Amino acid sequence: MISNTYKKYLWLLNTLLRYKKLTFAEIQDKWISSSLNDGTELSLRTFHDHRKAVQQLFDVEVMCDKANGYKYYIAGHDSLEQDYARKWLINSFNVSNMVSEGKSLKNRIILEDIPQGTEFLQLVIEAMKEERELEVDYHPFMGKCGVLHIQPYTLKMYNRRWYILGYMKEENGIRHLALDRIEELNITKQTFKIPHDFNAESYYNDSVGIFVNENLKPKKVRIRAFKPYDSYIKSLPLHHSQVEIKDENKDYTDFKLDVCLTPDLTSQLLAMGDKVEVLEPKELREGIKDVLNKAFKRY
Repeated sequence: MISNTYKKYLWLLNTLLRYKKLTFAEIQDKWISSSLNDGTELSLRTFHDHRKAVQQLFDVEVMCDKANGYKYYIAGHDSLEQDYARKWLINSFNVSNMVSEGKSLKNRIILEDIPQGTEFLQLVIEAMKEERELEVDYHPFMGKCGVLHIQPYTLKMYNRRWYILGYMKEENGIRHLALDRIEELNITKQTFKIPHDFNAESYYNDSVGIFVNENLKPKKVRIRAFKPYDSYIKSLPLHHSQVEIKDENKDYTDFKLDVCLTPDLTSQLLAMGDKVEVLEPKELREGIKDVLNKAFKRY
C-alpha cells in the first residue's frame, strides 16, 4: 500500500504531465479539488519539498519557466515517453495507488497475473548493479533441467513473464532465462564486465518479443489488417519499424515492418487470427499457413 505522502508525489507528477505547464497558483487550485486534499492548503515550501521528491523518486526534473509566468513543467517530457523503464515505474505506482484507493471496487478492478518468479527480481537487479554472476537452478518446460551460470546484462518483461538476458557460461553465448522457471537463484562472488559494445535496445532492435537469433537478418514484412482491427494495430504497433502503407481501400490497411522472422513474430500474427493476412515474405506466409493447416487438422 502506498503512503499518503507518496500519493501526493504521484499527484504532483501526474498533474504536471497532464497539464504540461502550470503556475504555483494553478497547482494550488487543482490541489483544492483533489481527492487527496485533507483540507490543508498546499504551501510553497511543501510544494518544493514534493517537487524535489518527485525528481529523486522518478528521475525527472521539475523546471520553472520564469520567462513565461513562472510556470512549472516536467523537463524532457518527450524523452520520458520513450523511457520505458521510467514509464513502467510511474505506471506501477499509479496502479498500486488505484488498487489501494479502490478497495470498495476490488471485485471490479481486474489486473493480469504475472507467473511466479517476481520474488527473484530484487536479487537479479542487485547482481546487475554489482556485476556479479548468478547461479541458477533452472527447470524449463522443454529441455534439460540443471544448474546454470549467467552474467545478467538485461531484464525484460514479455507476455507477462520476466526474462534475464546475459552471457551463459554453459552455452558460451548470450541466452535468456524465464524467471518463472527458476527454482533457486544465488548471487556468486564471480564478477564480470558487460562488453562495451553491448546495448540491450540494439540487441532486440530487429526482433519482436524475447527470441533473438544473431544469425538472422531483418526482412521486409507486409501484413494486411482488416477493418476495424487495423485501428488496433495502429494504436499498438507490432514493432517500432511499423509504418502504414497509404491506400484508399476502405476494407483494410497494409503495414510494413523490418523485422527478423522469429517464433515470437509468428505467434503474434497467429494470435490475430483472420483479422490479418501476411502478404510477404513468402516464407513467413507459408509458415503461417502451415501452422494454420496443422491447427485445422486438430479440429
